[in-house]
Amino acid sequence: MMQERPWIASYPASVPQEVDVDEYRSIVSVLQTSLEKYRDRTAFSNMGKSLSYDEVDRYSKQFAAYLLGELKLKKGDRVAIMMPNCLQYPIAIFGVLRAGLTVVNTNPMYTPRELKHQLVDSGASAILVMDNFGKTVQEVIADTPVKQVITTGLGDMLSFPKSMIVNFVLKHVKKMVPDYDIPNAIRFRDALTLGQMHTLPEIDIAPEDIAFLQYTGGTTGVSKGAMLTHRNLVANMQQASMWIGRNARMGEEIIITALPLYHIFALTANSLVFMKFGGHNYLITNPRDMAGFVKELSKVPFTAITGVNTLFNGLLNTPGFDKIDFSHLHLTLGGGMAVQRAVAERWKQVTGCTLVEAYGLTETSPAACMNPLDLPEYNGSIGLPIPSTDACVMDDNYNKLGVDEIGELCIRGPQVMKGYWQRPDETAKIIDEEGWLHTGDMARMDGNGFFYIVDRKKDMILVSGFNVYPNEVEDVIALMPGVLEVAAVGVPDDKSGEAVKVVIVKKDPNLTAEQVRAHARENLTGYKQPKFVEFRTELPKTNVGKILRRELRDQAAATQ
Repeated sequence: MMQERPWIASYPASVPQEVDVDEYRSIVSVLQTSLEKYRDRTAFSNMGKSLSYDEVDRYSKQFAAYLLGELKLKKGDRVAIMMPNCLQYPIAIFGVLRAGLTVVNTNPMYTPRELKHQLVDSGASAILVMDNFGKTVQEVIADTPVKQVITTGLGDMLSFPKSMIVNFVLKHVKKMVPDYDIPNAIRFRDALTLGQMHTLPEIDIAPEDIAFLQYTGGTTGVSKGAMLTHRNLVANMQQASMWIGRNARMGEEIIITALPLYHIFALTANSLVFMKFGGHNYLITNPRDMAGFVKELSKVPFTAITGVNTLFNGLLNTPGFDKIDFSHLHLTLGGGMAVQRAVAERWKQVTGCTLVEAYGLTETSPAACMNPLDLPEYNGSIGLPIPSTDACVMDDNYNKLGVDEIGELCIRGPQVMKGYWQRPDETAKIIDEEGWLHTGDMARMDGNGFFYIVDRKKDMILVSGFNVYPNEVEDVIALMPGVLEVAAVGVPDDKSGEAVKVVIVKKDPNLTAEQVRAHARENLTGYKQPKFVEFRTELPKTNVGKILRRELRDQAAATQ
């Protein structure tokens, strides 16, 4: 019989097995504690403007009072937010939560079809949208339950005259704000002013109340709203705080928030956890502008940064990044997709800070496993289940497997979502009767309790009856100096059922398919070697930078 929680023996000395998930009744309780404690400290910065915890308190109260007093929204109503990272974002999130309402984070890059699905599915009563995306809202608003649209310009919370200049340049010089017309829309600043005329009532927020409807599954089918309760998020904040808190200096951390706040990783790990620490979130609006991003990084003595593999890889390949002062940096957290060994090793070499891989899902708020922060170097693992979390590997018949056996990774803990919004059938498919969340990721656990993702269940390639995991192929190809990015997918093959295809973005323009094949022959057994090599200028990605293997697979199948 395998011992229960074998990973506990590998925990850093300062980390407890369990956390107190009932210490705070809601996210708002955590927020209020931080607002009192760190009132004069900087909470958020963006585009040269900073907000103190005191200002976040004031503005979020005004927004909450507007939603309840002017719009007459009732506890549990949903409010959508459709913006990139900017100062309005945390004000809006905390305002919605303080009003006892539910946040529906919305990807600003959505097409009208995707936006309409999310607004209708969530039953959102109001939406806050940045001007750049107003036209998308205009196209669908009549077919949704939304009663009030609140609009804002990227520069609206900046100081005068920069606020006007930013908005003018975006609209008239860069032409990034298409004209739109939404009758009765109100400006965000006006909403805050109206909020000042109302007193925010005492709202009793229960732990089981839904804090976020966090939509997920857009890359694997119809987008579903994960119901994340206040208890789910408080639990995850407590878990992550225990894991990284011993290394954090309360009230002194500066974290780079380049992943969008509408994504669960940045939302919890950066905005919520570092708010609990009294940290300073340095918001990056457009991390895809890598040269601009590096320029921003050179201005601030940041202590922490989170990201996905593609973001770290992009930074490492941007001129000037290696000249930045990394002397304050002590936490680099990678998640959202597999971190490649080549990227992790180079990150350590350039910054002196180990890239620590963590693992989570929207459905787990998101953190489920994390590597110890004192890890001397990248170990290829997603780490250990965090406090108060159970994990196991199961076969298709729900039998738990032993050490080093490959099966589906399953998670159980207080951070596991309540279920999918109005989709009990979909919830039943992913959460079993014993409360295990079936992640769809194939994994194994070693003798020390470290878990290793082998791949997505559905991304697995079957070559002549042998399982090929794309991550392994990608890791090997990524080690070639001439490769900037790579994705491996399975394509139909007459002989073997499926064959491996790699799609590569070159770093060295002279890189050839034959060189790739020769490297693969040296490092991969026969059936894992790519039969097809394609070069492209870029790979299809989600807005967060996750490579869309499915899109590559579909394209390959269509051209066979």
